[in-house]
Amino acid sequence: MSDSDQADEKQGLPTSSFARASRMLSLPLGEAQRQAVGFGRRLFGADADQVEADLRTAAAEQLFAVLGELKGGAMKFGQALSMFESFLPEEIAAPYRQHLAKLQDSAPPLPSSRVQAVLRNELGPRWRDRFESIDLRPAAAASIGQVHRGVLVGGQPVAIKVQYPGADQALRSDLRQIERLAGVVAPLAGGVDVVTVTRELAARISEEVDYTLEAQHQAQAAAAFEGDPEFVVPKVHHATTRVLISDWLDGSKLTSVADSPDEVRNRVGLLYVRSLFAGPARAGLLHADPHPGNYLVLGDGRLGIVDFGLVARLPDGLPTAMARLIQLAIVNDIAAMTAGLSDEGFIAKDVDASELFGYLDPFVEPARVDEFHFDREWMREQFLHVRSSSNRGGVGMKMTIPPVYALIHRVWLGGIAVLAQLDVTARFRDVLAEFLPGWQR
Repeated sequence: MSDSDQADEKQGLPTSSFARASRMLSLPLGEAQRQAVGFGRRLFGADADQVEADLRTAAAEQLFAVLGELKGGAMKFGQALSMFESFLPEEIAAPYRQHLAKLQDSAPPLPSSRVQAVLRNELGPRWRDRFESIDLRPAAAASIGQVHRGVLVGGQPVAIKVQYPGADQALRSDLRQIERLAGVVAPLAGGVDVVTVTRELAARISEEVDYTLEAQHQAQAAAAFEGDPEFVVPKVHHATTRVLISDWLDGSKLTSVADSPDEVRNRVGLLYVRSLFAGPARAGLLHADPHPGNYLVLGDGRLGIVDFGLVARLPDGLPTAMARLIQLAIVNDIAAMTAGLSDEGFIAKDVDASELFGYLDPFVEPARVDEFHFDREWMREQFLHVRSSSNRGGVGMKMTIPPVYALIHRVWLGGIAVLAQLDVTARFRDVLAEFLPGWQR
């Protein structure tokens, strides 16, 4: 282990491959130990259902502790799991929901001494002169950085995003290890393709750890939505590779509306899905990390959008083929839709057109009606349908995702997963008609 690795280990963020792999491997080892204990309890007459419930709760607690401590790619993976918990049967999802949801916007914090060291290295020895005040206790913590609240000289409240030391090395290490753990974590993810998640992260890792690039994307989005009645993107004040300073947004978490009346959930859910499509149309950027921690419901009813570390640059908006293919599916034109998918590079092998149509139907079902109800049960049914089509020889194994659609696909699935979590009824088709290039009214 290098001297720098040892220094980061002492600060609580393991960066060496050996240290991080050891902690991640504690997940399957812990599971084996829990099963042994559970067997012993059942052997001595404990209620089997209660034993299983206790084991799931213990597994959830360990998963949160390990992924939260490691941060980096492990945290990214945990956030993905928390978003897709709608896929899981309720008896399995319940103990994980509470713990995994924490990973969407929280993690064990970096010590204040380490935060000050990063600020000094990035902003210079007189870094405090920029601020009237700064709270060295983190207001939020996520996968590769944490956010502090401060006030610039002149009185502007700001969010100061500080990257964890060693985050880039940690990400690279995690991405190698997560794929090896795919078989272990797949049952927790309800069958979500963790290998695909890993590859997406690997493809964008160099961008996510560069806050200057994130600042460019955020500034581009902020300019596009300046004065917008629906959305707010914080203005960027300064950025270095590891520090990003932008306007502070006061608001409540997107998930805070989960127990609100129908009209509140539906309004906020519609805002959320509109933001996903409005970004490419108006800013030329797709916000590609749709987990709820990146969205805030502001006091004036608008939706605040933060964290532009992972984006797809779409200067011409979403691909025009999307509108045409969805509308062909709506009118049941199987032959034309199959030909269009083949032209776009979605079909890797010969495929039966009717089977293909059935496989894709869940993706377009919300667009078939004027208003659609997204709920957990519908989400699970669709997932089971897609998974059954992805068995050996199934139509799902003959499909592929062209590179231009990789992040679009992720956002589409992630977005409807969040809508299902919130139990939203919305006019989804109207959103497509407004923002998809080439939609025929």
